[in-house]
Amino acid sequence: MFTGIVEEIGVIKNISGSNLTVECKIVLEDTKIGDSIAIDGCCQTVVSMTKDSFTVNISDETYRVTNFRDLKEGHKVNLERALTPSSRLGGHIVQGHIDCTAKYLGDMKFQVEDSTYIVYKGAITINGVSLTVAGLEDNIFSVAVIPHTLENTNLKWLKTGDLVNIETDILGRYVEKFLSVQNNKKIDEAFLVENGFM
Repeated sequence: MFTGIVEEIGVIKNISGSNLTVECKIVLEDTKIGDSIAIDGCCQTVVSMTKDSFTVNISDETYRVTNFRDLKEGHKVNLERALTPSSRLGGHIVQGHIDCTAKYLGDMKFQVEDSTYIVYKGAITINGVSLTVAGLEDNIFSVAVIPHTLENTNLKWLKTGDLVNIETDILGRYVEKFLSVQNNKKIDEAFLVENGFM
């Protein structure tokens, strides 16, 4: 589990088959083989390390749902170590399980195929960065990014058309699952009207 507070920007050192090696420094402190590190928000297991890098094995599923298929050597990625019991939860609860990618439209606006779990003023994780949805219309959403976050994450290098990793807030998915099991119904507009929410 993670917080969405980026600790360091790493650099892709090598991509070879399913192996991905990231050059970094801060996230290596206290890290050992088998630990989890979020790379652009995607939870990965460290399989080997050197004094200035770590390597992970990328699964086919990860390649399918993330922007990892577009990574190249020299690409800068956001890094965060997994939470420990004494960690502060500075962002929000982030699993490191990417839901989809979104296309960057400029001015901190993004387009997704399905915005079902994106909520205005709700939490969202973009490339591992915990942010708040500042605007939402159809499948386009925007976020407000403070200068400190922009300066300390790879969001500052985004170009129009770039794909970013998206993890929506897990609470919405659990609520939907619970209600659908309870009522054997999907939450849609008709359900919300029937239950007095609209």
